Amino acid sequence: MAQARNPDSAPIGSDDAARLDDEQVAAGKGHATPTRREREALNQRPLVSNDRKAANKEARAKMAQTRERARLGMANGEERYLPMRDRGVQRRYVRDYIDARFSAGEALIPLMFLVILSSFIPGVDVYSFLVLWFFFAIAVIDSVALGYILKKKIEAKFGEDKFERGTRWYAAMRALQLRPMRLPKPQVKRWKYPV
Repeated sequence: MAQARNPDSAPIGSDDAARLDDEQVAAGKGHATPTRREREALNQRPLVSNDRKAANKEARAKMAQTRERARLGMANGEERYLPMRDRGVQRRYVRDYIDARFSAGEALIPLMFLVILSSFIPGVDVYSFLVLWFFFAIAVIDSVALGYILKKKIEAKFGEDKFERGTRWYAAMRALQLRPMRLPKPQVKRWKYPV
């Protein structure tokens, strides 16, 4: 039988041999194929770590990092980190509108603190409670008026049938909070109303 001549079987010089050895080392894997038993042994790992304290510490650190990222994302108003009640273009519009204006409800918490302090002074405590109830009524009226104003603005911007349920309540609750305590944090400056 005639053998086919292999071009690689031709005699080669020392330069060619060195080059061929380099190519084989670079192209080859450099070790024997592992047996099935060796492969299965590599794949076997304990389901629970041998060092529970280190594993718990690592898990706590990972969870803390995830929570911190979510907290910052929510504070900055990133949509994916917001709770369901804060998501959507209408809710963003409501937040921006409320953050741009001054609401009577913003002064309610500091006023309550002053009423608590004044309740220790005899004779002034009755008047301070009357002032508190009067101011509370003003805050409620302001919140109701805000709900109607926002409904008209949202219907004009997004369409009359697009007004989402719960938007008025959402607006009232945000308007009653102090500006620095609102979450997500205010994204607009005072008196810079959204278009």
